[in-house]
Amino acid sequence: MANVRLVVGCMTGTSLDALDVALVRVSGTGLGISASVLRTASAPLGALAAPLRALAEQRPMAARLVAALARDLALLHVEVIGRVLASAAPLDRADLIAVHGQTVFHAPPLSWQLINPAPIARALGTPVVYDLRAADLASGGQGAPITPIADYILFRSPEEPRLIVNLGGFCNVTLLPRATTPEADIPQIAGRDVCPCNQLLDAIARRCLGLPFDEDGRVAAAGTAREDALADLMNALEDLERGRRSLGTGDELAQWLNRYAPVLPTPDLAATACKAIARAVARSLPPRQGPGPSARIVLAGGSVRNIALVEAIRESYDGPIALTDDMGVAAAYREAAAMAVLGALCQDRVPITLAQVTGAVGPPPVAGAWVFP
Repeated sequence: MANVRLVVGCMTGTSLDALDVALVRVSGTGLGISASVLRTASAPLGALAAPLRALAEQRPMAARLVAALARDLALLHVEVIGRVLASAAPLDRADLIAVHGQTVFHAPPLSWQLINPAPIARALGTPVVYDLRAADLASGGQGAPITPIADYILFRSPEEPRLIVNLGGFCNVTLLPRATTPEADIPQIAGRDVCPCNQLLDAIARRCLGLPFDEDGRVAAAGTAREDALADLMNALEDLERGRRSLGTGDELAQWLNRYAPVLPTPDLAATACKAIARAVARSLPPRQGPGPSARIVLAGGSVRNIALVEAIRESYDGPIALTDDMGVAAAYREAAAMAVLGALCQDRVPITLAQVTGAVGPPPVAGAWVFP
């Protein structure tokens, strides 16, 4: 079929829990494309998680170890992509692989998504596009959020505006207008980082429970938000918002956690964090204008399984709420699917970042570095 590509998207998020891979059928070219997810797979980072976290926390590491880490992460990509393609037979060969890499530093204009793409291209015989943020950073932008234009391709609706909420290591949102045409819609797309999400919730679990995360938010669901701690956390989140910067270092709320972890029961500490994140999400919605329908919140990311957080979001917002699963994209794979869409747009030489979102100056840049087999 003409103008149909099979694109693999790969994402390892700031939660440092897993590599997610999605095989996406992309039909058409440029901003006229449509995309559907065919297969997905995930693998824990395993032994790579600890050194990647150490690097992201800016601990000293020998160059040899960093180089080995980038290669080992690439080999994990080869393994999981190979599994996805094998499960998709007879569609067992992709036309393009889009790799995000692991963010180990993000403080614009500096940002580093660690990956060695050459072993991926070599092993799978497929072109690889990577380093998707660099062009926007070079244009004076924040390089983030990077997914809004992909969210538009995947989740736009002619019936209602939608707020795509990613509950990952950091919470970021994309506000999509009611869809008409790309030319009219894209200037109206908004998006921004909101606040740390799993970065904070997982830090609570590691510190107070000795666990990598609070499974399904059960501990938080057993707690009660404390008003004094909640007020302090909301103030800290507002300070981040006033800074108008993209998030990615993971240490933004360390002072709050150090202040309250020793004095609050862990369930109450986790419940307070969930409530603050939910309020920040609700506050990210612009005021309703006109008689049209309310924006639908569409949740994605690993914390859609956190019952305490999702319930807190429902309590903080009186409009409709759904999951990306309801729209054909499993919530855990929304970012991987978005990477596939961004890769296709890069191949079509369509800019993937939006100046009104990232703050880039001048003509929108075409993004991506390439490795060919």
